[in-house]
Order: sequence, then structure tokens, then C-alpha cells
Amino acid sequence: MSTAILTGQPVPGSSIEGDLRSLGFDVRIASDAAEAETLLAQVPGDQRVAVVDARFVGHVHALRLGLTDPRFPLAAVAGAVTAQPAGRQALTRAVARENSAGGGTALAVDSLADRIVTALDADGTAVHRPELGRLVAAVPVDPQAGNEARQAVAAVDDEAIRLKSAVKARDGFFTTYFISPYSRYIARWCARRGLTPNQVTTASLLTALIAAGCAATGTRGGFVAAGVLLIASFVLDCTDGQLARYSLQYSTLGAWLDATFDRAKEYAYYAGLALGAARGGDDVWALALGAMVLQTCRHVVDFSFNEANHDATALGKLSLASPTAALSDKLDSVGWTVWIRRMIVLPIGERWAMIAVLTAVTTPRITFYALLIGCAFAATYTTAGRVLRSLTRKAQRTDRAAQALADLADNGPLAYLVARATRARLGAPLLVALAGTAVLAVALFSGVTWAPVAGAVVYTVAAGQALYRPLKGSLDWLVPPLFRAAEYGTVLILAAEADVQGALPAAFGLVSAVAYHHYDTVYRIRGDAGAPPAWLVRVIGGHEGRTLLVAVLAAVLTASQFTVALTVLAVAIALVVLVESIRFWVAAHKGGAPAVHDEGEPA
Repeated sequence: MSTAILTGQPVPGSSIEGDLRSLGFDVRIASDAAEAETLLAQVPGDQRVAVVDARFVGHVHALRLGLTDPRFPLAAVAGAVTAQPAGRQALTRAVARENSAGGGTALAVDSLADRIVTALDADGTAVHRPELGRLVAAVPVDPQAGNEARQAVAAVDDEAIRLKSAVKARDGFFTTYFISPYSRYIARWCARRGLTPNQVTTASLLTALIAAGCAATGTRGGFVAAGVLLIASFVLDCTDGQLARYSLQYSTLGAWLDATFDRAKEYAYYAGLALGAARGGDDVWALALGAMVLQTCRHVVDFSFNEANHDATALGKLSLASPTAALSDKLDSVGWTVWIRRMIVLPIGERWAMIAVLTAVTTPRITFYALLIGCAFAATYTTAGRVLRSLTRKAQRTDRAAQALADLADNGPLAYLVARATRARLGAPLLVALAGTAVLAVALFSGVTWAPVAGAVVYTVAAGQALYRPLKGSLDWLVPPLFRAAEYGTVLILAAEADVQGALPAAFGLVSAVAYHHYDTVYRIRGDAGAPPAWLVRVIGGHEGRTLLVAVLAAVLTASQFTVALTVLAVAIALVVLVESIRFWVAAHKGGAPAVHDEGEPA
């Protein structure tokens, strides 16, 4: 239960008490600062508490934004301030200071809540102030100001603004014009029936899994149903985020579920398409695995670039801006180019719409060909732009960014052993990683039985050398994507060369398990929770250890035995990473970790 301390003399006809109760607050009345401090001390420390001026005039949604958002320890709007347990101590100090300054006498003409916020600012304490736009939040000081504030409230429909703000400000063309115009109303319907974003997220996952099952039937009716259900799953996927924004139901667990289930839905659908094609006599497992590898590597490029640059600082007097970024901003000023540039990167809305339509009217093979071509073009476009930005901007990467890139690289015990054992340094991290990946690629395509093993050994040495110093170079954010492409590509190529039934599906399972681990690493870093524990990386071998192991298994086992080995490896890794990941995120949710909301990746 949350508590709101209403300060000052009650205002006849005011709806503030009812508004606060509608937002879930237990309302208590304080006549002056001394009584407010006493009431504050009586509120349990593990509960949210707010101090609100009784003269407050404004929209209920303005109060909701200011007082109920779980992502911020301290937040305020005019005439109201709130603290979660993490910000309680700072609020208590500020109230005590104001009480002492006023001598415990009756409240001054100015708002106690606003004076508390001023005191918090003076202490250097961060206080979130939500963007209210046209919403009203004011503390009138005289009857005329009160009438003007009430007229301003009546002139603006806060429910319409609440619905509009439920939709992400920046989204893809398909989502903006074909989904959000009605999905926001579904979100409101869910909110009014007490449904949570996590429940809608789960419904979206189940719908996508049913769609994958329909695709796996291999019939035209199944493919049509799969396409329709995939779009329905995407509608629900948009709805869960809109519900979170509409009702301010943010959580650490919810952000993880939203992001993780997006990947699970898409890759499960790829598997369903491949199974359906196989029923019709067409083996497209290599295409399905290639699509997953390409899409995962695209995401790693996004994550690595963002982690490398989000807290970068300019060198000397030079700006972080670059000619490439300036050109991008100029293009964004021309309306139609914004949508074109958002569409050509094939974000999730456009991608799922394309997959759904092609599934319904064509074949799985054509669907995968279109997906691979579209994602390859999008990956080339986005990566080239980021490379140009990195080369033309002058910035100093931080230690935190370098550590995040090292964690994303996922080096295992073999790479660290090499790094400690070798004294000679082979060169810049990116060049070493490129060289090791190139040697591995040549070995994989050589056709010689033991060549992939030798290439994997060289790759292992390169992995250790690439991280011998912090990844602070302008292009060092490319190291993690290179390692992802090398590991996943090794599994794909060796499984395809086995040329035995079941090898590629087993490889699909293995890459899925490893990719889950890599996505989990990303979401922990983005949530400021750090990388997965070192023991987990050691147990599953690191990217270089798994690459070497798969190469050795392919060399020493028969094709059928290799398939079984890939299956066993996939199951073992999946069990370990899933158990640890679920344990961590559930514990983070129960432990009161800061609530977050994943706005999604552009790809």
C-alpha cells in the first residue's frame, strides 16, 4: 500500500483526495510541516510515500506520471513529490530540513512539496520530472489562478493524452500505421480488467508458438493460419508495452520477458517453417539457421555499438557529432525520408509482416530467401553507417563501455589461458579478431577433415589476444559481432557438411541455446546488473571453447554421432543457461531491482 500525505488546509470541492485514492494511495492529512514529518516517520520504510499539496489542481494522469512510475526512486510534479524505498532517506532529510527551517509552524504560502523538491535538488539528489506536455499540474496561490487552472484541466482530455503516450514516440512504419491505431485500445481494455503486461507478453508468446505449430503442418491452410497468428502475436507484442506505458506497470522481470520472448517467438517460427517445409519434401533448415544467425548478429551489432558509445566523452574541444551523424539528422528533417530509413532496416514490425504474408501466399523457401536478402541489406546499411560514424567522430570510450564489450565478447577459459600464457602481442584487438575469424573461415571451407580444428585453435589464440587490452578503439565494438558470426557460422557449416538427416535441426537447437545466453548477457548489461557469473561462462566454455569443441567433434565422430553430440550439447547448454537466467531475473524482480521497460531494438 502506498501512502500520500496531503499537506495544508483542505480546499472545498477539491477532488485531490479521491484522485489519490484512485491511484492506490492511502491518504493522510497534515496541517503543517511538523505533522507531515511525523506522519512520514510512521509510514513503513518499504512502502512508497508521497507529499502532496492540498491545493493541487491538475489531471489525474499528471499525478499518475508523477507519483506512481516505479522506475524512479524520487519523482515530482508541481505540488507533489514521491519517494520509493530507495529514495526514502533523501526525502526524510529534506522534510526534516523544511520543518526545521519553518520552525514547525503552519505551512507557508508556497507549497511544502515544492520546497522539499528544492531541498532535494540542493542536495544533488536526482528527482525525476515527467514530461507532462498539455497535462496540467499546478498549485494555485489565489482563486483566480485556481479558476484558470481548472479551466485548463477541463480543456484537455487527459485520457486521450494517456492513450497517445502509451504508444512509443519512435516506431516503425508498419507498427505506427497498421498496429498502434487500435492496439492502444486493446491495452486500455486490458488495463481496465486488471491484466498485467507480463500476462499479455505470455499470451503473445503462446500465440506465436501456435503459429509455429501451424506452419509445421506443411499445409497451405496451416501456412495461412500461421501468418494470421504471427500478426496477432505481434499485435499482442505491441500491446504489452503500451499497457506498461498506459498503466505505468514497469518491472525488471517484465522488460526481460518482453525482450527474451521476442527472440524466442521469431526463432521458434523459423523452426516451424523449416519443419513444415520438410513435410513437403523441401529441406530449408540451413536457410532457417542462416536467418537466425544473421538476425542475431544484427542485434549484437546494435547492442555493441550502443554500449560502446552511450557514455562516450568528446576528446578535447571536439564534439561527439560526426559528418555522418549530421547528414542523418539532416535527412530526418525531411519527413518522408524518416519512414524510408526506418523501413529499410527491416525492424520487427516490417520483418514480421513480411514473414507472415510470404508464409501465407508462398513457400517457406521463398520466405527465407526474402528474409535473408532483406536482413542482409539492412545489416549492411546499418553497420556501414555505424562504421562511418565511429571513424569520423572523436570520442573517448569509458572503462565501463570497454568492460561491457569484453562481457559481450564472451571469452571463455581457453582464451584467458592463452592471454596469460602468451607474452607477444599480435596487434590491435579488431585486427586480431578479424585475422582469427578469417583463418577459421578458410579452414571451414577447405574440405580437409582436420583443418577446422586447426582453424579453431588459431581462432582461440586470436580470441585471447583480442582482449588483452581494453576494447576502446573506434571500431572495437565490432569484436563481439565477429565472434558471434564465427561461432554460429562454424556450427552451421559443419552441420551442413555432415549431410545427414537431423544435423541441421540439432545445430539450430545448439545455436538457439547459445544465442539465448548471449541475449541474456545483453539484457543484464543494459539493466546495469553486470555480466552473467564467471562460473557460467566457464561451464559452457566461452565462444572459443564451444567453437573448438564443435570442430573436434566433427573431425572425430561420424555424421550420425556428430548429430547426437550437437543435440546433447544443445540440451546441456540450454539447461544450464536457462536455470541460471530464470533464477537471476526472478530474484532481481523479488529483490526490488529498479523497474525498467524495454522499448525494443530497431532490428
